[in-house]
Amino acid sequence: MKKLIAIDLDGTLLSSHIEISQENVQAIQKAQDAGHIVMICSGRAPEDIKNVLAKTPLSCPLAGSNGTMVVADGKLLSQISINKENVNTVAQILNEKKYPFKVYTSHGIYVASTWTERILAFLEENKEFSNNLSSKEYKFLTEQPKETDTVKIFENIDDVLAKNDLAVQKFFIPTISGKMELISTLEKIEGISITTSGPYNVEIMDVNGNKGNGIKVMAEYFSIPIEDTVAIGDNFNDVPMMDVAGLSIAMENGDPAVKEKADVVTLSNNEHGVAHAIEKYILNNH
Repeated sequence: MKKLIAIDLDGTLLSSHIEISQENVQAIQKAQDAGHIVMICSGRAPEDIKNVLAKTPLSCPLAGSNGTMVVADGKLLSQISINKENVNTVAQILNEKKYPFKVYTSHGIYVASTWTERILAFLEENKEFSNNLSSKEYKFLTEQPKETDTVKIFENIDDVLAKNDLAVQKFFIPTISGKMELISTLEKIEGISITTSGPYNVEIMDVNGNKGNGIKVMAEYFSIPIEDTVAIGDNFNDVPMMDVAGLSIAMENGDPAVKEKADVVTLSNNEHGVAHAIEKYILNNH
């Protein structure tokens, strides 16, 4: 029976060295060879997911920015955006509190010109986080991003919204201190959903934008009943796809609350947990 297998990237398919192991690559290829569809469903932007996959021989359909942009066979199947009024309101709150943030859009990722200044202030306030960073991670985090084909720098949110045909899918905000206070402020805004992909961030989408939507759209496109879908993830932004999938699999390294919700738990991301799950629950489950 043909299955749709939706796999998260960070903390799931990617090891803590941010790479896809040979074991995971081979298991995905075996699943594809057996006729199953394997999709990547990540909080990362579609361009970023493609860059990760380009380092491997894998070719997979994907749902990026937490399932708000769904792409298969070179076609955009679904795009769920935050309305402009809410984009303005969220940006205003983040600017008042001087949070660093990135805006994921249909034209790539927009990063404020104040990124370095704000991230340095954030790290100064959150020593328990910054003290655990390697020098490479610290440099990567604090460096002001350069303009590329997929990364744009902006001064004011109005400059982003003024662009024709641009749609905003997601805000990404690194935060620790004041996280709950920020979430409770944002929760007053109607029409948005708030999640997190780790202990040190907050992510904001449209209320209908989540990985559950991503897996539903893909299942419909490939004519696979939703009960024949499998979701593999490790964090709270994975919960919507785990809730709708026929089988939900959490990583051993996942958040305890996410593991509690899942049907089964596989090995950790550093032990090729995705490969283990595919072998055990899909390929050998006749």
